[in-house]
Amino acid sequence: MPHGVCMYGPDKRLVIANDLYSSMYRLDPERTKPGMTLNEILAARVAVGSSPKEAEEYIARRLREAFLPEPGHIINELRDGRIIAISRRPLPDGGSVAIHQDITAQKRAEQRVLHLAHYDSLTGLANRVLFLGEINKEAAKCQTSGDRFAIHLLDLDRFKDVNDSLGHAVGDVLLYEVASRVRDCVGRNDVVARLGGDEFAILQVCASDSGIDEVTLLATKLLHAVAKPYDINSHQLMIETSVGVSLAPVHGLDGDELLKKADLALYRAKSEGRNLWRLFEDTMERDAQSRLALAMDLRNAILEQEFELHYQPVFTSVGKIMVGFEALIRWKSTKRGLISPQKFIPLAEETGVIIPLGRWILQQACSDAARWPSQLRIAVNLSPVQFRTGNLVECVRQVLAVSGLAAERLELEITESVLLGNNAENLQVLHQLRELGIAIVLDDFGTGYSSMSYLLSFPFDKIKIDRKFVADLTHRNDCAAIVNAVSGLARSLNIATTAEGVETEEQLVLLRAAGFTFVQGFFLGRPCPTAELSLEPDRPWSVSQVH
Repeated sequence: MPHGVCMYGPDKRLVIANDLYSSMYRLDPERTKPGMTLNEILAARVAVGSSPKEAEEYIARRLREAFLPEPGHIINELRDGRIIAISRRPLPDGGSVAIHQDITAQKRAEQRVLHLAHYDSLTGLANRVLFLGEINKEAAKCQTSGDRFAIHLLDLDRFKDVNDSLGHAVGDVLLYEVASRVRDCVGRNDVVARLGGDEFAILQVCASDSGIDEVTLLATKLLHAVAKPYDINSHQLMIETSVGVSLAPVHGLDGDELLKKADLALYRAKSEGRNLWRLFEDTMERDAQSRLALAMDLRNAILEQEFELHYQPVFTSVGKIMVGFEALIRWKSTKRGLISPQKFIPLAEETGVIIPLGRWILQQACSDAARWPSQLRIAVNLSPVQFRTGNLVECVRQVLAVSGLAAERLELEITESVLLGNNAENLQVLHQLRELGIAIVLDDFGTGYSSMSYLLSFPFDKIKIDRKFVADLTHRNDCAAIVNAVSGLARSLNIATTAEGVETEEQLVLLRAAGFTFVQGFFLGRPCPTAELSLEPDRPWSVSQVH
């Protein structure tokens, strides 16, 4: 038989036991000879360590159960870690027969499956299923005891950039390290979970009446702990997190509801600058509903043709000769009126609407520019999301063919997020666009992590310094130093420069002195629709004329 078997007679002495029974319990065959009592055999098993840890209690229980008149089934975990299942049946003459099976492998497999069902395989933290269960357990206690608890929802800021630039292997190690730091921040009774991707959650048990002080302390501690530098596979990494918090029972007691409200608070933290924590407020729910309604209107706006392009002129810094325009999107909603691009462009990127909207912008701008004097160029901004479609080059090629615009008159402006980590696919797309004759411009220069390195990644035709440096140019020496440094660097690399956001004569004079090639801003010309453009590219413009 594949199992250990032993049979006792009505006198409670062993009648027979097979060899597997003896070897299973590491007993000498002399210890399992017919005629031995169950007590003697159990004592022998205890002596060789083939019994559960509480030996005396185990022997007493087995002696009570072994000859009961009804069948029985028990599972024992032995001191060496093995797990034995015993099925016993009474015999008509008052004796008993038992089958012993080693189910260690089966139980370990079941435990692994159970662990995988409730724990994250990478970090060892609780997963969403277990975490929701723990919330509901704590909520039940809260209803009877009146205690409070908080849900902290963490999302790493720009974690995707790490995966894209250094690979998922480094990203996984980073997630493991973050999980370790988060665990070190919490109390003994708190529960930490990884909900998926780079999203973590904490159930914090609060001892105080309000819980606010404890929530503040933990959230602040988490921000500082996660933001400390990481050394992973010889890479020095910096990552930050945003935290959203909901508090029970103030914000509810249902697990899904508390997570949803913590998520709304997390969204607020991210929208207000990241590396922050925010506690849920009722206004966040209303804002989310408004955002959803705006997203629906945004989709309809393309069908209803509610968008139009305004064009801001670009001039040479010397002589103020107009050389082209930058296309800027405007949304005139029939329901909401004029909506700022700062409000709807991030939403368009978040929802994917930027794909059809970006194509429309490109098509409209090129069609308009094709009717301008041939000396004037048109600049169109590209979203990083547009690079993920895989057909950007073909889209641009089709737009140029349909509009009839010469590729040399088109400038495409990108931000450094497109090239973060020298993304090979995006670099290839940029090279293909440039091969068409299109100029590639690096926008918002100086605001990211390592803009200087991107000038080595791709031969940009132009860089645009961020407007915040221009705004502070006249009253901050450090901004003036950066402006001069950028201009000098670009000249040495034979790259043209544009300064945007020029609003005063003094700024224009300083930018010209610094050597900037082109300038644009309200001082020189405000954005306006096609019908209001005055297109005379070869003559100098005065301030009064462009206004």
